[in-house]
Amino acid sequence: MAREERLKKLQTLLEEADSPLSGEHLSTIFRVSRQAIVQDVAKLRNRGLQILSTPQGYVLPKNSKVFKRIIAVKHGPEDITSELMAIVALGGRVIDVIVEHPIYGEIRGNINVTTRDEVMKFVTLMQSSGQNPLLSLSQGFHLHTIEADSEECLDKIEKALKDKGFLVL
Repeated sequence: MAREERLKKLQTLLEEADSPLSGEHLSTIFRVSRQAIVQDVAKLRNRGLQILSTPQGYVLPKNSKVFKRIIAVKHGPEDITSELMAIVALGGRVIDVIVEHPIYGEIRGNINVTTRDEVMKFVTLMQSSGQNPLLSLSQGFHLHTIEADSEECLDKIEKALKDKGFLVL
């Protein structure tokens, strides 16, 4: 299959997908290397597609109205699961985590979780990697970009995080 044809089919798959598509899965479909898929995604991004890379795979955001808010929180690594679960239980999507580093400035990491299962996969991956979470670089203080279907939903998420003692006002 020629690259242009593969790019068109890849775009169609992403537009029709209800969940993220892993690079491994896409490489199997197209019978190309994982690196070829990475290059194809980069090419589609250069053409203006807003493809997100998540721990579960590639996803193309739907065009429905989404409300976004950046919230400041502080807690220890032991509270990550509780924090993320509280957000997704109320209909939120955790896009990223942002910390301020004294040398490197802003450091951002993708999270992209919407469901309890995705939270558990993320937390399991983080724990099994043996790496410290980004919040360990900032004494627990960090920001999250949160998306939801309404401002009311974002307000409920903030209230839940405040009730847990995580929200920084």
